[in-house]
Formats: sequence, C-alpha cells, structure tokens
Amino acid sequence: MRPYFAPFAVLIFLLFSCDDSNGDNTMTDDAQDDGSGNMSLSFVNAFSNLSFQRPVDFQIANDGSGRAFVVEQGGMIKVFQNDPMVTGAGTFLDIGNKINTDANEQGLLGLAFHPDFASNGYFYVNYTPSETLSVTSRFQVSSTDENNADPSSELVLLEIQQPFTNHNGGQLAFGPDGYLYIASGDGGSGGDPQNNAQTRSNLLGAILRIDVDNNSGGLNYAIPTDNPFVGENGIREEIFAYGLRNPWRMSFDIQTGSLWTGDVGQGEREEINVIESGGNYGWKLFEGTFCFSGDCDDTGLMQPVFEYVHDAGDRSVTGGFVYRGDAVPSLQGKYIYADFISGRIWSLSLDGNDNELLFNTGLNIASFGVDAQNELYFCAFDGAIYTFQED
Repeated sequence: MRPYFAPFAVLIFLLFSCDDSNGDNTMTDDAQDDGSGNMSLSFVNAFSNLSFQRPVDFQIANDGSGRAFVVEQGGMIKVFQNDPMVTGAGTFLDIGNKINTDANEQGLLGLAFHPDFASNGYFYVNYTPSETLSVTSRFQVSSTDENNADPSSELVLLEIQQPFTNHNGGQLAFGPDGYLYIASGDGGSGGDPQNNAQTRSNLLGAILRIDVDNNSGGLNYAIPTDNPFVGENGIREEIFAYGLRNPWRMSFDIQTGSLWTGDVGQGEREEINVIESGGNYGWKLFEGTFCFSGDCDDTGLMQPVFEYVHDAGDRSVTGGFVYRGDAVPSLQGKYIYADFISGRIWSLSLDGNDNELLFNTGLNIASFGVDAQNELYFCAFDGAIYTFQED
C-alpha cells in the first residue's frame, strides 16, 4: 500500500445525489500492492446476488442467528443470511409510508438492536417523518416470525424539530454501558445560522445518550445519572457531547470502548473525532482546526483526531470503525473511514499520526458496518454491500 497523508479537510454538507445501479459481482481492480509485487488487500461485493436502494446502514442483531440487516434510506430494513451465496433478502420492516419527505438527506437513517434483542425483540430506528422532524423510535420483532418486525409496535422515544432539511445525523449505537447513543446534526442550512450546535437548550449538533430500559419525568426513556450536564439549568440532559455539524456515522471500538465519529464539514475541513463526555467539538466556532467564526479562541474545545481538506474530489466524510476482525491483518487496530463524494477509503492510526490511502473506489460510500466476527463492510449507492479481503 502506498502511504497518503492528507493535510487538512474541507467539507460541504452531505449530499446523497447518486444513482442506484447494481454493483457488479466481481472483485474490484483497486487491490493494493504489498510492496513485493503481490496483491494483498482488496474489496469485493460481499453479497453479489443482492442489490439495495440507497443503503445507509449495515447491522447485525447479535442474537446468534447469522443474519445481516441493511437499512434503505427510503424506509425499508432488509434481512438476509450473512452468506456470500445468499440469493434473496426479505423485508424486516417497511416504514416508507411514515416518511413524508423527498429531501436528499432525510429518510430512514439509523438502526440499532437492543443488547438483549435475543430475549426482548427490541430494536431502534431513526427516521424523518417530515421535513421538520426527526424521530427515534423503538419497534419489536413479530412474536411469530423472527424475520418480520411488528409495525404496530412503534414506541416513539424522542422527537427533534429540524429547522432545515439537511444535517440530520441519524446514527444509533448502543455503547458498552448499555445506553443508546444518538447522532444529531446541527439542523442544517449552511453555517449553522441558528447556532444550534453551541446551544445546549436544544438537541441539535450533538451526541445524545439515553437509557432505554427505564423512564422518568414523563419520558419514554431515562437520563443516565452520569450524563455530563445532569442538573444544569437550561441544558438538555440528554446531551453527551456537542459542537458537531453533521456527525455522519459513529461507532464504538469494541476493544477500548472509545466512540469514533466522522463530522461533515462546511467548506474547509472534514474531521474525525473521538467523542468524550461533556466535550465541545467546536462547531460553528471552528471547523476542525479552521477558525470559522468568532474570536478564534479554541480554549476548552476538543480537537479532532484527524482532519483533511477537499483534495482529489473529497467532500464529505463517512465515519467508519476501528477494525478488530481477523480476516484482514493489515488493518488490525486502525480506524477505517471514507469520503462519500470521492469514494476514497483510508486507514488511520488511533493516534491520528498515520493516515494511509487504501482505495480510490469511485463509489458513493454511505456507511460502514461489522458482522458477528467484527469483519468490516461498507454500503455504497451503487446498491452493493462490500467487504475487505487480504491474500
């Protein structure tokens, strides 16, 4: 592989303006040379018999069933066996009739299975029923068919008003603490005109953390007692961290418990952050380390682990995962992420000092996911789900 060290990053808001043509069934021609003339690392269509419409999330239920789930932005969750020879996918949930918006960045955006899904059947989704609202809801699997959810089981947990139609975030993830983390964008437009990301009286431009196993204060959830702003007047206690523009795809490192996210920039920088309790990640005072507005004083702000400018067509970061699988030893312990517009994929050392270009795929990469063996996949808007292999 050839090393690539991007300088800094620039970014506009995330745009999903790509076609939905099917991916081919062959290995790509972007495999990397290991320095000895042998091709070592490549990516391949993981399920060559399947195709999806604008896939934005790849998840597993951790119930021992061997199934995989793909979220389609239009409102469907597809389910199938995690087998490269699988020939069909069923519909696990269809809430397309609840999504009354054609906005490019809205729709069904996130899925997370309860840690005890095998016993309680609960899973959680994030979607936009209209241009002005984001919803996080709980559903339950059918009592008679594990491959079908009960659409009448919806329990709305959280609603967030959206002043504009972009920057919705939408990723859901359960942390090692058992709490549900929710990525929320700054409400959209450009330049955060309402200063939402620095205004902690709302839930925009933040990572939220809630307890879905309890409820209090008339809510369908509870606030963890160790959330950083519990008891502070005028601040929403669901906030775990703030100062984010559009956190697009976050994940926990299963070895360290660290929460990683990509944050889509405005016009200067794309950034990778490790999220810490109570952290202010700077937007819209800073875009990465670039002074965007105000007096340019970064005292007390969290710095990105890494940032990059718009180079070689890069425009919009897609956060990934710290790789902890076994099939691709060269990626072990590295953070793998991409750019949605350019289709480039990189590996980043955990200290942020070594960023290596892996592939220039030419694909619009919307999300990453892992299976039960912690092997890594990515969703592309050509309709395919890809995985990595090393020879």
